[in-house]
Amino acid sequence: MRKLQTQGVHHITIVGADRQTSIDFWEGVLGMPFVFDQPNLDRESEGHIYFDPGDGRLITVFTNEDRKPEPSRTPTDVGCVHHLAFAVSQATFWQAVERLDERGIKHSGPKDRGFMDSIYFNDPLGLLIELASYRFEPPWGVSHGQVMLEAHKIRVARGDHHIDRIHLADAIENLTAKTFGSLSADRGPKDPYKNK
Repeated sequence: MRKLQTQGVHHITIVGADRQTSIDFWEGVLGMPFVFDQPNLDRESEGHIYFDPGDGRLITVFTNEDRKPEPSRTPTDVGCVHHLAFAVSQATFWQAVERLDERGIKHSGPKDRGFMDSIYFNDPLGLLIELASYRFEPPWGVSHGQVMLEAHKIRVARGDHHIDRIHLADAIENLTAKTFGSLSADRGPKDPYKNK
């Protein structure tokens, strides 16, 4: 038996309401360029519109002019999507409250997640959206996931409750040592400022 190895999220498709509500939210609020438009090939009565969330992947929405936005919270039963999280820069994250407030969009306010900052709000159809901003940059050639895995190992070994900045900093140091060679025989910490 062998795995079906994935290589990233290809796209996420949402059942939307009317076309303009989708365009106004995904592009007009979240800034995702509207990049592709065609009929839903499995249901000709619907449209299928595509947005680029910023990484070249796709968010797609099935639209139908007979459906109207229903802002009640989408189901959170077992097997249902709880929320979608989108990456934003720290610069954008710290503008989120003001920009959501300008539109009268209710939100959670900033949430401290130790390794990232988050803010939550509902889209016009009741789907919970998270804007997430990492508090760290991984070393070149290393993914955020690899840093998280290393930070997790450090946190567990120390018996700490959750990942925080110190675990991330130590994980980045460890991964840099593993990933990048050096001519130095001893790469341990030094104090060049001590009196000799």
